[in-house]
Amino acid sequence: MPVAKLIEEFSKLPGIGKKTAQRLAFHVLDMNNEDAKSLAQSIIYAKKNIKYCNICSNLTDKDLCIICSSKNRKRDLICVIEDPRDMAAMERTKEFDGLYHVLHGSISPMEGIGPEDIKIKELLQRIQKEPVEEVILATNSTIEGEATAMYISKLLKPMGIKVTRIAYGLPVGGDLEYADEVTLSKALEGRREL
Repeated sequence: MPVAKLIEEFSKLPGIGKKTAQRLAFHVLDMNNEDAKSLAQSIIYAKKNIKYCNICSNLTDKDLCIICSSKNRKRDLICVIEDPRDMAAMERTKEFDGLYHVLHGSISPMEGIGPEDIKIKELLQRIQKEPVEEVILATNSTIEGEATAMYISKLLKPMGIKVTRIAYGLPVGGDLEYADEVTLSKALEGRREL
């Protein structure tokens, strides 16, 4: 049955339970054909055209994301984050004017994720090519985020680069994408060298 299939597909999305999936399915069915078609085409376009930025690994539909292609960003300052959603959270603070590097995860031996499974190698290659003065480690304040920050710090220190960690204005176990702008601003201001 098409309605049951639509509900099933919505319920596969993170944070969507059976009731919300049912509500979304019926909302889509109530949409006019043009709006429903536009929604479907947006999903297909995104899946087909979104790729990693050639520099920072952010999601983009071009070779370079909007941040890396900007002439107004400090090129010698890189903020390392776990996920593209973290970049959106950091940008909302309007406090950071450097570049980013998206790891697409964190080191988690329990889940079988090692340094080679995230974008650490790309970060090191990037730092060898570009004159970088400071790397801010803005991984989440979880066990995995801390382990990832320490691992990267140990790799970068011998290269003579200043390595800082965002301050703990963020709750332990919290994710950057859920933090408010003031908390993120304070965390960025209070970062410390590792």
